[in-house]
Amino acid sequence: MTTDNPFFVPSDLPYQLPPFDRIEVEHYLPAFERGMEEQRAEVAAIVADPAPPTFDNTLVALERSGRTLQRASAAFFTLTSSHTSDRLQEIEAEVVPRLSAHSDAIMLDAGLYTRIKDLYDRRAELGLDAEGAWLLERYRTDFVRAGAELSPGQHERLREINAELAGLATEFGNLVRDEMKARAVIVEDEAALDGLSADAVAAAAVAGKDRGLDGQYALNLVLPTSQPPLAALHDRALRERLHNASIGRGAGGDNDTTGLVLRIVRLRAERARLLGYEHHAAYTISDNTARSVAAVEEMLAKLVPAAMANAAAEADDLQAVIGDEFTLRPWDWSYYTERLRRDRYAIDGSELRPYFELERVLHDGVFFAAEKLYGLRFTERPDLHAYHPDARVFEVFDHDGSPLGLYIGDFFTRASKRGGAWANALVPQARLFGTSPVVCNNLNVNRAPDGEPTLLTLDEVRTLFHEFGHALHTLFSSVQYPKFAGTRVPRDFVEYPSQVNEVWMFWPEVLENYARHHETGDRLPQEVVDRLHAAERFNKGYATVEYLAATLLDLAWHTLDAERAGAVTDVVAFEAEALERAGVATPFVPPRYRTPYFAHIFSGAAYSAGYYSYIWSEVLDADTVDWLTERGGLLRDSGDAFRDGLLAKGGSADSMDVYRAFRGRDPLIEPLLRRRGLLGDAE
Repeated sequence: MTTDNPFFVPSDLPYQLPPFDRIEVEHYLPAFERGMEEQRAEVAAIVADPAPPTFDNTLVALERSGRTLQRASAAFFTLTSSHTSDRLQEIEAEVVPRLSAHSDAIMLDAGLYTRIKDLYDRRAELGLDAEGAWLLERYRTDFVRAGAELSPGQHERLREINAELAGLATEFGNLVRDEMKARAVIVEDEAALDGLSADAVAAAAVAGKDRGLDGQYALNLVLPTSQPPLAALHDRALRERLHNASIGRGAGGDNDTTGLVLRIVRLRAERARLLGYEHHAAYTISDNTARSVAAVEEMLAKLVPAAMANAAAEADDLQAVIGDEFTLRPWDWSYYTERLRRDRYAIDGSELRPYFELERVLHDGVFFAAEKLYGLRFTERPDLHAYHPDARVFEVFDHDGSPLGLYIGDFFTRASKRGGAWANALVPQARLFGTSPVVCNNLNVNRAPDGEPTLLTLDEVRTLFHEFGHALHTLFSSVQYPKFAGTRVPRDFVEYPSQVNEVWMFWPEVLENYARHHETGDRLPQEVVDRLHAAERFNKGYATVEYLAATLLDLAWHTLDAERAGAVTDVVAFEAEALERAGVATPFVPPRYRTPYFAHIFSGAAYSAGYYSYIWSEVLDADTVDWLTERGGLLRDSGDAFRDGLLAKGGSADSMDVYRAFRGRDPLIEPLLRRRGLLGDAE
């Protein structure tokens, strides 16, 4: 099994796509073990080098290290997110703490840090180019933030914390996925699904059949609190069941995550104190573009009052539609919002779906916009196999016909896939290795029955454009060092390019090209498009408050210092108090994610104390969309300017410096406030 392990050599497939048809589950653990062993030896050789430290024999050598480990990690963690199994989860539980220890062994290596610090102290005399100088800056910063300057005794405790946190995060993610599957709402009588479109009912039947429940229907949960069928189901009791199934996840039973939350929060607070920070949020945000918790709180404070006022006004409008029959509850909001949207704007979400057939949205919308803006061309490669039959491989060609990379689209939900939508790189671009990017997009769209088209909701269309924005960021990467490839930028900057890409879903030239009725081929009528534009701010109060509630909940957990974190014993009570304190507690609008299933912040560190990143990035997004609009929109010169001035840079320079160079000034917040209907109250 180990002598012919595919990870031991670079893939011979185009763009070094992992040879998934030759990879077996039992290849992973030996590949991890050899990969870590190889990188330890490579680092030891750097440290033992008798020559004085140079940029090449230290930093470039570090960038070259760990190739086997990178190949195995990229493929493995793609599978554990997109197509996991019991055996993969067993391997994950074993290997994640070992990977954490491996990382610590490098980042806390005193000899290695001595060489890096020597280079940093002599940086003015090294004559480095801009990317090389930034590489030195980032390595020095990353080592200090990892604890390189702490004492040996502190190193030992840090290793223990990191290893435990890695295991807890994996366990949290697995429980959240298992709970989503376990809490699907099973419906025996099709009549109870009245209100759902025919294709949505068919998808529920497929979901039931997948569970071995022939003749029954399963409403699978999505990761956020709000569940899409709530907007259409006429049966109020079923709406309540679905809402309660969603909001009760992880707060008891076999998949209870609350104990994990408390332990994660305490360990993060202890680690922050060990590293010299007041709390985890201070530690995290200090290395983002926001720089300080105070800056984030200041921006959020501008948004909360107006957003809450808008949500309260929206609740009054919904109660007026309901009348005296009953009092508005959370499971009623989406349903009566859709009724009110129909009454005010003659828009029915279910009537839009026939115009949003997946293949047309992908080819004639998402790909079409990229062709017009950047000159790209996409060719499906059925001869190249990804990790699951649903994951389709496309070769991407640049404006001059030269090969650019591979794009993998994996759009359907399944029991082996985690919830949500995301992008990840299987192969990062780097001139150091001559590698071109391979990037995956994952969505969780319900599959239509065989032979029938998959129709998307408006939100799913937006999600596809959004995730493809991450893919473009990866595909356009043009950096020397893999450390800076694509989306390897600060967390509160990474959502910016993907949010910008959402603008094209409603751009007239793009919308006209893809929004065609799947049966008749008719375009989405212009009067409907006009009503969609008129309704752009409709329900923005709800959307903003549910997001802000999750953001402020994230900050509440991660601004606890070690003492206060240790004093919290009741997750649900803490959450309620935190929302009340932040001014976003409302009986109608629950947080987008409640604590027990807030996977963004607890199943990994990426968004911990960083969920604010979406609204922070939206400031840059809205400002850039104004720039694109002023220049005439979907034009090649605008695409080239955005690509060359920003997307291609990856993380190879300070992100805000890159933005200022591209935009010619600091970002303005007014376009965001205007977009969300908050301008008048926030000025």
